Amino acid sequence: MSEYVPSLCLHVLKQPWVVLLLACTFCLLLASSRSLLLPVLALTLLLAVGRQLLGSCWSAYIERCLADDLRDIRATYMQSARSRFWVAEADDRVVGTAAVLPARAGRRELALKRVSVRKDYRGLGIATALCRTAVAFARQQQGCGALVLNTLMVQREARGLYERLGFRRDRRYVLPTLYGRLANCTVTEYRYELPAPR
Repeated sequence: MSEYVPSLCLHVLKQPWVVLLLACTFCLLLASSRSLLLPVLALTLLLAVGRQLLGSCWSAYIERCLADDLRDIRATYMQSARSRFWVAEADDRVVGTAAVLPARAGRRELALKRVSVRKDYRGLGIATALCRTAVAFARQQQGCGALVLNTLMVQREARGLYERLGFRRDRRYVLPTLYGRLANCTVTEYRYELPAPR
């Protein structure tokens, strides 16, 4: 999950309010100091501080994910007949994961979560195999109408994978937090409709 920090930084740098803030800071310092060195140093400092803040926010998100379900995989994913956690192994180590949990209460859906493959093992079909395993599991669950998942705007490769596997975009929304609105942190929700049993 940490690999997305550079992409997240670039995404935030493209936001209009960030561009405006950096441009105004540069122009004000250039006009007041009549030196090019001060505005360049100030922008460099602002960018470094912003990178650290984004890294800290992302680390907090990772910690929250660990606390939510990954610290005790057995309790979260292996206690119910409607949830599972799969790993892919190669070279005597875990190189990929995927999990399924019941989605929101009262819905006939399962949520696909924690799909991840080590960077040096990508392109080998591991994520595809894990996702197909999850879809097959969801099909076996009586009364399950769909498999759903969420992706962030920086997860371009993941979105392509899900679309190739037959997931369809259901909706997009900006995270309803201050950080989500400031960074325009967009979440895309996907659905894989499961046919009703005959």
